[in-house]
Amino acid sequence: MPKIAIIAALEREIRPLVRNWHISVREHDGRRFKFFEDDRTVAVCGGIGAQAARRACEAVISLYQPSLVISAGFAGALQSDIEPGSGFTPRTVIDARDGSRTEMGSGVGTLVTVDSVVGLEQKMTMARSYGAQAADMEAAAVARGAQARNVPFRAIKAVSDGVDSDLPPIDRFIRHDGQLHSAKFFVYVAIRPWLWRSTWKLARDTSRASNTLCKLLQHTSNANEELGLHPVGATTNH
Repeated sequence: MPKIAIIAALEREIRPLVRNWHISVREHDGRRFKFFEDDRTVAVCGGIGAQAARRACEAVISLYQPSLVISAGFAGALQSDIEPGSGFTPRTVIDARDGSRTEMGSGVGTLVTVDSVVGLEQKMTMARSYGAQAADMEAAAVARGAQARNVPFRAIKAVSDGVDSDLPPIDRFIRHDGQLHSAKFFVYVAIRPWLWRSTWKLARDTSRASNTLCKLLQHTSNANEELGLHPVGATTNH
């Protein structure tokens, strides 16, 4: 069985890493999941948001019994000194829904998990409220799922948009299963020229972030025996 399980939201986040891995489609709790497997690692792209991440976490732990679960993917910067394309391995994950915190045995800084794509004003609010460096939509849910099953957890993220990035309205194109309806999004953008610049910038920055993320994940996979010693800390409410 693989020692490391990677849970991402979308396949494009980890495509450079899993491009040549074996694909296995398996069922868990009445849902079908596509898993990417190599000798030491299994990856699943569960969809955007906490519910999708929770389902993927439950499935991969049940089917593969990993010794380490990683929430991997894109995150938005909340500080001006964090550039798109940079990597981020936080020490603390905060769930913005209830303020609970998950402390890990390694990493630096704080990642806050929110329930929607954050815009410019929300980023400033998040930075002030939580002292966080970046925001995502899945890590806290994966942390809870791993902790409930006594599996060590880490978060490895790459920054897809800077603190001053004005994102197109992606939220409205996220389906109920957490998948992004890309075709509808591109049609929406195509007839709105004022969104072209921000969409092009996002595409460029997410490509850079994907490459960074996959290098970090590959390094983690190569050093999995050492990294697997860091268990998930207690989740506390403040």
